[in-house]
Amino acid sequence: MSTAILEYFNANHSTFKRPNLDTYNVGNHKVSRYIGEFWTSKQRQSSSIHEVSYRACFKAQLPKFFIEWLTTKNDVVYDPFSGRGTTIIEAALLGRKIIANDINPLSKILSKARLRIPDLARLKERLESLKIEHDLEDDLDLSMFYHKDTFVEILSIKKYLSIRKKKNTEDEIDHWIRMVATNRLTGHSKGFFSVYTLPPNQAVSAESQIRINKKLKQKPEYRNTRDIILKKTRTLLRDITFQDVSTLKSVSKFAEFYTNDAQSVPQIKKSSVNLTITSPHFLDVIDYFGDNWLRCWFNEIDAKAVANSIKTSRNVIDWELMMLNVFKELHRITKKGGWVAFEVGEVRNKTIKMEDLVIPLGIEAGFKCEALLINKQKFTKTANIWGVKNNKGGTNTNRIILFYKK
Repeated sequence: MSTAILEYFNANHSTFKRPNLDTYNVGNHKVSRYIGEFWTSKQRQSSSIHEVSYRACFKAQLPKFFIEWLTTKNDVVYDPFSGRGTTIIEAALLGRKIIANDINPLSKILSKARLRIPDLARLKERLESLKIEHDLEDDLDLSMFYHKDTFVEILSIKKYLSIRKKKNTEDEIDHWIRMVATNRLTGHSKGFFSVYTLPPNQAVSAESQIRINKKLKQKPEYRNTRDIILKKTRTLLRDITFQDVSTLKSVSKFAEFYTNDAQSVPQIKKSSVNLTITSPHFLDVIDYFGDNWLRCWFNEIDAKAVANSIKTSRNVIDWELMMLNVFKELHRITKKGGWVAFEVGEVRNKTIKMEDLVIPLGIEAGFKCEALLINKQKFTKTANIWGVKNNKGGTNTNRIILFYKK
C-alpha cells in the first residue's frame, strides 16, 4: 500500500507534492506516515452548497480527496458522524451513493434538503404565500433575540412547517425552508434573524443574550425572515450548476439517512459500503443542549432527550470501548477492499494523540491500518474538531488514519 500511495502522488505530480514518508510506531504496530499537502491551494475552494454553519466540521476538500482517490461513480460513501453533511454532500456532488448517520436529528435536517435544489421562483412563491399570523404567541420568551415582528414571522414559519410535517405533505421546498431557517435563527450579522449574538453554530442562553445586549447596548431590530431565507439560498447556490442539480437529484433517490448511535446501524446492509469518511466526537467536549436548544425548539425536537441519548465519555477508556464498537460496526458494513478514512487530532493540550488510540482500535476490529496521512497547509479549517486545537503557527493540520478491509 505504501508503494501505491507514492505511485498515486507520482502520477498526479502536477497537482500534489510528493509527501514525506516515515514510519510511525503505535505499540507493536508500524504504520507508514505521510506528511505533506494533499490538497493544494487551487483545490481549497469548495462548493457554496457546503456553507451551512455547524459546530465542528472539516473542509470539503478532505472528503473530496479520498472520494476521488478511493471510489468510482455509484460507489457507496458513508459517514457515521455526519454532522452538517460535508462528507455526504461532497460525495453526492461527485456522483456517489450516500449513507448518512448521526444521532442528532438536526443533522438530517441540515443535510438531506441540500440534495434537492429548489427552483428559486417556486421558493419565492412559497415564501410569499406563507401566511404570517400576527396573533401567534409562544410560551418561550425570546425577546432578547428577536424583534417582536420577526418573532411572529418565525412562529408562522414554524407553524406552517409543523402542520405540513404532521400531514406528511412536506416537499423539497419545505425541507429547504426548514434547513435554511434553522441555519439562520441566530448569528453575528444582519444575515440572521436575531440581534448580534454568537456565531450560528451554537446558541447562547437567554440570560447570556441579555448580558450581550446590555454590554453592546443593543436591542433586536426587525429582520425580514423571507428575504433572509432567499438571500442565504442564493449564497448556497452560487456555485451550483445544472449538472450539479441533476447529479444531486439522482443521488437523492437512493440516499439513506439514519439517526442511530454509530455503534449499531442495523439498517445498513453487511458489506455494502465502499468508503467511510468521518471525524468522531472526543470525550465530553460539547454541550448539545446548550448549543442546540433554539434549533431544536424551532424543529419541535426534545433537545434534552437527544442530549441524554448522546453517549459522551468522560475518560479515555470509556471512549475507546465505545469507538471499538463503532469500528466493529464499520467492519461489518464495509466491503472487502473497502476503506475507512478516520480524521483525528491532538486534544487536551497535545497530551493525547488520537491516532495512538484509534489505530489499535481499527486493527482490533479487523481492519488493516494502511497509513497515517498528515495534511499541512495554511489556515483553511472551518472549525476545531470537537475541541481539537491543531492550528498552530499559521498551519492547519489534518490527521487522517486510513484503514483497509482485506
